[in-house]
Amino acid sequence: MNRFLPLLGVTAALLAGCATSTWTAPGAPQVARPTTVARVSVLPGDTPETLARALGGTVLSWPEADCAEACVALIGLEAPPVRGLQALGGRTVQQEANRDVFGGGGAVTAVMNGSMSMWAGGSMSMWAGGSMSMWAGGSYAMLPQNTALWQKIGLEQAQGMARNLGSGVTVAVIDSGIDLAHPAFAGALTPPSTWKDFYGGDARPQEEGVAGQGAYGHGTNVAGIVLQVAPRAKILPLRVLGPDGSGDVVMVAQAIDYAVAQGARVINLSLGSDQNSPTVQDAVRRATEAGVLVVSSAGNNDMDRLTSPASLAETKGTLGNHLLSVGSVDLRDLKSSFSNYSTNLELVAPGEAVSAPAPDGRVAAWSGTSMAAPMVTGGLALALGEPLKVSLSDLSRKMADSAFNVYANGANSAYKDRLGTKGRLDLPAFLTSVLRN
Repeated sequence: MNRFLPLLGVTAALLAGCATSTWTAPGAPQVARPTTVARVSVLPGDTPETLARALGGTVLSWPEADCAEACVALIGLEAPPVRGLQALGGRTVQQEANRDVFGGGGAVTAVMNGSMSMWAGGSMSMWAGGSMSMWAGGSYAMLPQNTALWQKIGLEQAQGMARNLGSGVTVAVIDSGIDLAHPAFAGALTPPSTWKDFYGGDARPQEEGVAGQGAYGHGTNVAGIVLQVAPRAKILPLRVLGPDGSGDVVMVAQAIDYAVAQGARVINLSLGSDQNSPTVQDAVRRATEAGVLVVSSAGNNDMDRLTSPASLAETKGTLGNHLLSVGSVDLRDLKSSFSNYSTNLELVAPGEAVSAPAPDGRVAAWSGTSMAAPMVTGGLALALGEPLKVSLSDLSRKMADSAFNVYANGANSAYKDRLGTKGRLDLPAFLTSVLRN
């Protein structure tokens, strides 16, 4: 198992364990962002210094001392290590692009009264506390514009079945950060000591950017969707995407490992890459082997394939049992025009015009598979907050198997069997199949 170091310079990693820097964003802490990352097999006698010198790079991770097999180090590089390969005697070095490989999908698609309206719903945890009702006559009181969405997946009934509402469950949102001061999140986040900004290199994963541009608001929306479904869950905010919505392989992998170490039960990855990243795949594998459930969005390119890591969901063994890929449908259960699809896609959820908190204390609606994924994440948090009659390894499969059939009567005929095992998220059916009576 690899232990990720917090992007250390070689000298500091070897001698003092202090962070050094090779890249600085204006006004931001110093963060190393290598162009390429190399996965190098570690053999007896190897040290971080010898491999770093041979490859001319920076040590990003080193295997645990008790590593017995498949021991791999990660080295950050700025150029192909031709000299290093010769120095290593032809040892296989697996390289992949690192910088700006991952992106967060989705876009602001609806605003209220011509502009992003101010949030007026109080904190989500307050609405879940019993003093105020989340539902009034079948309408979702906090954000009435989401009522049809939540009715579609049976949220009101599901919250009545899972009365703990995700209490005691930590959900890691690995994204563009969130608006940490938004009133919707008051009492709904993990302690500040657990927060981390891998992109900025500090402990404050705050959204950065300009309203309406890039990914600004993406993570805030995603976290807000999770909490609408499971309002007593705790959000662990981890930032890996910059204002333009792109992020690095190493940052995503580090955040996954960090989420596991912080006790996250579910990890939401509303992001993806067109290329499979072995580094991120290994991090997802470590998470799933630790019993953490991972949810990943399918991508927004209207293509017959999934972005990674959603594309890993059909992997056999522990990884496949704990990882769910999620696409998007509209309120008629028809494939969203943007959603990727595949025979490997396991589930869809309504991902169009989903209202949630927005930066600067506001509310706005986004569309994308990025918005469908946190509905699934929230549903898993609801289940994990209750006594279960199935094993943890069965939860993801039960959610896919209990989905509403989106192929009935010829619907979605052009996408038959490519919008999930059965189709659209059905929370009451899922909870009936997994909760104790």
